[in-house]
Parts: sequence; structure tokens; C-alpha cells
Amino acid sequence: MSGLELERVEKWARADLDRKNAVREQALRWSRELVRTCANSIRAVHRHEFSSAEHLLREAHALNGQICSALADHADLYWTGYVQDAQKELVEACCTYALVNQGLLPNPEEMGIAPAAFLNGLGEAVGEMRRYVLDLLRRGEADGCERLLAAMDDIYGLLVTLDYPDALTGGLRRTTDNTRGILEKTRGDLTLALRQEALVAALQAVERSVGGEPTPE
Repeated sequence: MSGLELERVEKWARADLDRKNAVREQALRWSRELVRTCANSIRAVHRHEFSSAEHLLREAHALNGQICSALADHADLYWTGYVQDAQKELVEACCTYALVNQGLLPNPEEMGIAPAAFLNGLGEAVGEMRRYVLDLLRRGEADGCERLLAAMDDIYGLLVTLDYPDALTGGLRRTTDNTRGILEKTRGDLTLALRQEALVAALQAVERSVGGEPTPE
């Protein structure tokens, strides 16, 4: 058995796998931290704490840079689910911040994020826009809702044209279907709210008109 030189094979395998496992564990920790940071950024946007949201996004971009750098020589680890899911969350957070603040969407090439993660993150941001619109409506602030609805519609219009196998897009078809449902529900909620607002305004106008008429003698 000694002629097989299994000791050399073991030493070689252990060294390579120990190194790769260390990189994997570090990337996994960073990915989890990236997901938490992005979630906190989105939460800050909904609270209108935009300075905090922007600060958290900078931290998230730094974490993504660390992940990409650490996995530069480990493509098999880079394309694992946890890395792509974390990057999808980053895109969602960036798009949520940009859409609410009427900014430009992030550049996927500058972010170093593949189309599947980027497009799915963009679709997920539509759900956050629905939440933001509903919060505005609850506060009676309809201004800006139609702009956000138009942005949601534009995003859906893009996603629905990208009909590729799920193996390439990371389940984009399902994300697109969800986006369509969210869009239609939001459109219905906004239409109803605007009609109610118009009705209230009309009733108030009638009350003012009646109240302003001279009392007959």
C-alpha cells in the first residue's frame, strides 16, 4: 500500500480543501452580514431615515467587494446559492433606495453582479415599492404614489421580456409572475384611494357650497 503514495495525496487534498473551506466559511459569514445590512437599509428607507440607509448601503457595497475579492480564484464558491442570494438582496436594497429618492438604478457592471441576481433583486424591489406606496396612502400622502407605480410598471415591462430558462436566470420567471401580481394589486389600491380622495373633495365642495348659500327669510 505504501507504494501508492496515499500520504502525498492526502497531504495535497487536505491543504487544498482546508484553504477552500476557510475561504468558504469567510464568504458565508460576509454573505450573512450582507443580507442583514441590506435588510436594515431597506428598513431605514421605509422609516424615511435616508442618511442611515445610505450609510448601510456603503457598508453593503464594501462587504460585496470583500466577497468578490475573496472568491476571485474560487468560481465554484462564487456561484453558490448563498453568494447570489446575498447579492440579490444588495440589488434590492440599492434599487429601493434609488426608486424612493428618484435616483438612478445601480449599474450592474460596476457592482460586479451577474444578470440573474440583479434582475431578481430588481423584481424584489417592486414588493418594497408596494409597501412604500401603501404607507404613503395610509398617511393620506398620495403625491408620489403614481410615480412609484409607473416605475414598478416599467420594471415589470423589462422583466417580462427576458424569457430565458430558469437555469440561466435563477427563477426569474417566478419573480416576474410575483411582480405582476404585486403591480396589479398596487394599481387597484391606488386607484381606489384616489377615487375616494376625489369623492371626499367633491363632498367637501358641496358642503361648502351649501353652507355658503344665504339663508332664506
